[in-house]
Amino acid sequence: MKLTQLLERLEYEVVQGDDQIEVTELINDSRKVSEGSVFVCISGAVSDGHTYIEQVAEKGAAAVIVEKDVEAPEGLTVIKVKDTRYALAMTSAAYFGYPAEKLKVIGITGTKGKTTTTYMVKSILEEVGIRVGLIGTIEAIIGDKSIPANNTTPESYTIQKYFAEMVEAGCECVVMEVSSQGLKLDRTAGIPFEIGIFTNLGEDHIGPNEHKDFDEYKYCKSLLFKQSKIGIGNVDDKWFKDIFKDATCEVETFGFSDKADIRATDVKHISRPGYLGVQYHVAGLMDFDVEIDIPGDFSVYNSLTAIAVCRHFGVPVEDIKKALKVARVKGRIEMIKVSDDFTLMIDYAHNAMALESLLDTLRDYHPERIVTVFGCGGNRSKTRRYEMGEVSGKLSDFTIITSDNPRFEEPQAIIDDIVVGMKKTDGKYITICDRKEAIKYAIEHGRPGDVIILAGKGHETYQEIKGVKYDMDERVLIKEVLEELKK
Repeated sequence: MKLTQLLERLEYEVVQGDDQIEVTELINDSRKVSEGSVFVCISGAVSDGHTYIEQVAEKGAAAVIVEKDVEAPEGLTVIKVKDTRYALAMTSAAYFGYPAEKLKVIGITGTKGKTTTTYMVKSILEEVGIRVGLIGTIEAIIGDKSIPANNTTPESYTIQKYFAEMVEAGCECVVMEVSSQGLKLDRTAGIPFEIGIFTNLGEDHIGPNEHKDFDEYKYCKSLLFKQSKIGIGNVDDKWFKDIFKDATCEVETFGFSDKADIRATDVKHISRPGYLGVQYHVAGLMDFDVEIDIPGDFSVYNSLTAIAVCRHFGVPVEDIKKALKVARVKGRIEMIKVSDDFTLMIDYAHNAMALESLLDTLRDYHPERIVTVFGCGGNRSKTRRYEMGEVSGKLSDFTIITSDNPRFEEPQAIIDDIVVGMKKTDGKYITICDRKEAIKYAIEHGRPGDVIILAGKGHETYQEIKGVKYDMDERVLIKEVLEELKK
């Protein structure tokens, strides 16, 4: 293809060479450059692509796209743009033939609920025979293929590649998690979202490598509604108006409020040993009863979101109800049957806000005890450890503090930090560094009516220690523990 085809939706300046040259492929990783490639120089947090220009020229690159003034070898075409991240998104879309324009793209943003909602939407749409691709925190799903995820929202090149593969696989629709980082770094630039969803907003992802403050975080979330045809938002969230104040799309709402276009009424919590769920009535633009095998008000919100989306696809009510009854997400309030006496679940709650929300929800079911097993990741904010210790101390009846992903820190040092927060409360606790032993202790000491939560790991199937990811799936650990307890 000609270089001009890649650049057709960009404003640019030809600093050196010729934009009419033929090029072979688009690359943003200098290690993958080959003869005839176009290399996009991204200024990243770890390295700057502009420093690799000599190297990629030696490998045979035909052109580079830059945002800074650079020295370039003769014979290398240099294209200058305002922002190379934005340029990567637009050139990637062109390179793969604008696949998003052949799909109905549904984007979901918010602090909590993105993952569960994407799977619920996928489940409902597939119930009526619509082929749906998925891009999210856990994986990308393309037809029968699942690709484990590194980021909630991948780099723009990867997104467009996945879209192209989805079109090839016969998908008509894709549902994707859209993170604030993804929006900030233009990973989703140029994607025409059919529907954009706002679930909720809480203080998270604030820090030197993410967002400088809450206002920036909030602003980045709002960007989705400047590139969506329809925006569907949680009207109960206190930041709803801020998120939609500059929206350029049609806006619909969901929630518990009478103001919501689609709302939940008559909510009932369903509880029996090994099972927690919720029933409610859908009112407003739709009118029916629904039951979900996931507990709590947040699962009401997640399912309302999915219902609001699927209304636009004309999905019959019976199909919505059937799909919601079986929708499951690995590691998100995933109940594992271990006993007729008590309930055990795995959840990804890995910060204070998520843990507090989960424990508050479970308290509504009046368990005999809430027993929480958790740790915290190494090389991350110590504040998170103190906060999670304090939350569990206040809201659990018993806490088992253990190891998560210690990374390059000593597991016991992380546990000691969690204990600092725990000691601000009257909460009872024990520390067991080995995660399998901690799970064994919880199961062995489970009492009738207890709810035991294994928090923090969720869908992860590894434990990261000193730069190495070791296999560790809590479902496997539970199975091993049950075998050992039988002996």
